[in-house]
Amino acid sequence: MGSSDFWEDNAAAQKVIDEVNGLKAWTIPYQELKQRFNNVKELLPEVDEANDPGFFNQLIDELRAVEKELSELEVRKMLSGELDNKNCFLSINAGAGGTEACDWALMLSRMYQRWAAKRGWKVDVLSSIDGDVAGVKSVTLKISGPFAYGYCKAEAGVHRLVRISPFDSNARRHTSFASVDVTPEIDEDIQIEIKPEHVKVDTYRASGAGGQHVNKTDSAVRMTHIPTGIIVSCQSERSQVQNRETCLKMLRAKLYEKELKERESKLKEMAGEKKEIAWGSQIRNYVFQPYTLVKDTRTKYEVGNIHAVMDGELDDFVNAYLKEFG
Repeated sequence: MGSSDFWEDNAAAQKVIDEVNGLKAWTIPYQELKQRFNNVKELLPEVDEANDPGFFNQLIDELRAVEKELSELEVRKMLSGELDNKNCFLSINAGAGGTEACDWALMLSRMYQRWAAKRGWKVDVLSSIDGDVAGVKSVTLKISGPFAYGYCKAEAGVHRLVRISPFDSNARRHTSFASVDVTPEIDEDIQIEIKPEHVKVDTYRASGAGGQHVNKTDSAVRMTHIPTGIIVSCQSERSQVQNRETCLKMLRAKLYEKELKERESKLKEMAGEKKEIAWGSQIRNYVFQPYTLVKDTRTKYEVGNIHAVMDGELDDFVNAYLKEFG
């Protein structure tokens, strides 16, 4: 057996293993939920005879937990897109509004990091540009975890904040905007040609925490793809070479996503369909004053507990979006 045959056989075996693991990821959770439901079903008559309100409430809580996990499994079933199971890059850019908008961008960054932590995902801050007074002008997160892109894509668009500004000495109500862009991390085997003459590379000193070396050398990298105007940046690594590699990976991902969106758009035009959601449109309102409310403009789903949402309780919003548009 030649070396090429060996690698081909191993690649084929790995593909089968991945498919089996993929099926297990669906069947095992379903079987576990089914067993938990049957356990409650068998215990209910005994609880009724024993007249034990405390135990009865425990069983009701278990049923609610099973229902919630089953709903999440149904949502994940909708994540069948080509890239839904990938990691992703989530970028937040402050809109017009100066310091207030920069603070809002930072609040969103914290919200997404807390959401990711609740889901057991890993988050890396790849780049961040501080605001002049507070907050950030822009920040890019890499979110790694099962179906990260499939879930995070529901957050792409413009997010609107209404609150009494802590930066206004007259305590007036302000409206601020920040845009969220989500791009999947694509595999190395997906071929996207990037010609060197089409890329402008700038280096600069990283900002924020990172130590003496990071802040005193031109280790941060910004790449501009001239034909499309796409810009990516990374400053998370000490080495300029590593930051270049990350930038190239992000650029490849954005170009591949752009190609997919153009392909989907052409198919919809041929089918005479209109896009449900305009790219870059306002998708969600966050109102802190005079009342508290978070409302998604696409699904009409709303929650009054805005502090829970800002603490990362986003699953209900994302699930509502995926059920309607996924």
